[in-house]
Amino acid sequence: MTTATRVVDLRSDTVTQPTPNMRRAMASAEVGDDVLGDDPTVKRLEAIAAERLGKEAALFVASGTMANLVSLLTHCQRSDEAICGNYAHLLQSELGGAAGLAGVQLRPLKNDEQGRMDLDEIRAAVRAKGATPRTALIAIENTHNYCNGSALPASYTAEVAAIARESDAAFHIDGARIFNAALALETTVAELAKDADSVTFCLSKGLAAPVGSVICSSGPFIERARRLRRQVGGGMRQAGVLAAAGIVALEEMVDRLADDHANARYLADGLAKIQGLKTDPSLVQTNMVFIAPAGIDGVALQQGLRERGVLSTGSPQRLRMVTHYGIERGDIDYALECAREVAASLA
Repeated sequence: MTTATRVVDLRSDTVTQPTPNMRRAMASAEVGDDVLGDDPTVKRLEAIAAERLGKEAALFVASGTMANLVSLLTHCQRSDEAICGNYAHLLQSELGGAAGLAGVQLRPLKNDEQGRMDLDEIRAAVRAKGATPRTALIAIENTHNYCNGSALPASYTAEVAAIARESDAAFHIDGARIFNAALALETTVAELAKDADSVTFCLSKGLAAPVGSVICSSGPFIERARRLRRQVGGGMRQAGVLAAAGIVALEEMVDRLADDHANARYLADGLAKIQGLKTDPSLVQTNMVFIAPAGIDGVALQQGLRERGVLSTGSPQRLRMVTHYGIERGDIDYALECAREVAASLA
């Protein structure tokens, strides 16, 4: 725990606080029983999300992990196989839900530093028709969290989608931060998602809503997913209180992601000038910065920053800092000042 009087929380963009407009919208939200299909605010959020992503329908769920799990359950049967990257959130950070709850085997392929899997390796990994387990799904992540927060362009997405179609497999995008990706690539989320059979995105990360993610797909897929959401305990009642914040997130918080990207690049540029820290600003496309200690102790580095109120995540070998709503340029300057002090003390 930190005892510092100033805290700059760069652990994740999930630590954001709801905006004043979100709090007002939540307080006045019109609600009903969403499991019975009676919540007008949830319906409005789902309609807005589907339109933004260029899909027929959408489903509001509690979290990004639930969004991926429900998508897997909808696409796959038990004992099927899904191909994903070896650094995919689906594999690394969802507590084995694919296997433990969906009964789906994940087949990881190597991600490069931009989060891409090699196209030839994907083709080679797809099992022949009639083989067991069946290759039922190919999944990518955009932006790719563990691979520098990189944004994957629509051209790459289209190539992976083509392999999925050739293989009679579904194609899923874990788009937890797809709005960051679209901004970085100067395109739209609909363009990035157009070749996907399903795509998810989080309202509770850079968009700053307190709770929730959305699955977007075809009408029939979403109807099946709605039933499966309830099966895993995701049926919410007067969920319009939460959906109201999600609507504000989509209407007011997308364009300001540019501030997070600019602050992340400013942070990376500053860290790259500090002796004892290794950071490559050219890899910073969105709101994530990764730092490798160079000749200094990573545990002591992270602890020293924490004592000064600068919070990060990751391992001692690779720290992660994430910019988000609530982090201003002055906070970045303070974080850099603390990093210089700690690195100098450990040199």
